Amino acid sequence: MAVTRRQKVVWWLRGAALAALLVYLPGYFSSRQGGLVEVERWLNHPVLLLGTSIALAVASAVAQFEFRTRWAQIGCAAVLSPLIVVGAMVGALAYIFGSEGQAERRPGPGHPDRVLTVTNIASLDPVYRVELVSGTGWSARHWSMGTWDTEDGDFIRVDWAGPDLITITRETKLTAFDVLPDGSLGEPRDLPLPRNGDAPPP
Repeated sequence: MAVTRRQKVVWWLRGAALAALLVYLPGYFSSRQGGLVEVERWLNHPVLLLGTSIALAVASAVAQFEFRTRWAQIGCAAVLSPLIVVGAMVGALAYIFGSEGQAERRPGPGHPDRVLTVTNIASLDPVYRVELVSGTGWSARHWSMGTWDTEDGDFIRVDWAGPDLITITRETKLTAFDVLPDGSLGEPRDLPLPRNGDAPPP
């Protein structure tokens, strides 16, 4: 009976570890170009979900061994308990404090369902992640235009240059992204900086 009970615990732990991994995978794939915004926001937490999966897998590996003596059982508990507590604390702290700064949202001219987002992802010197979000709700998808450092890089600003054009102004040139009819981004194009009073090149 004891062996059967132990096997049930082992398989329960393995199932929970697999479930945590399967929950994380959609969030990971949604973090790529064209991924679903809400799925990434809720499920792309590798420290919390992968850490939980690994901790449960280790616990299942230990639980399958039979510790006959009292001291062996105490030693096993002494090793596993701090591991589980520390892992849970790290995962919870990563989930709470791992969130990024508030994103600045700029709807596209004539296309309120296309939103340019600029998010400061650094705690000290500003480092901005620039994305285009197309669509609304759970169907919204995002396309990255890169991460830009204002301290050591040449990033100045990002703007809508038209209903279907986004430009990133740098020290020496413009980087332009065309917004395609389906709301996705075209390949970046480098353009010369306009002279004072000139409009950005199309």
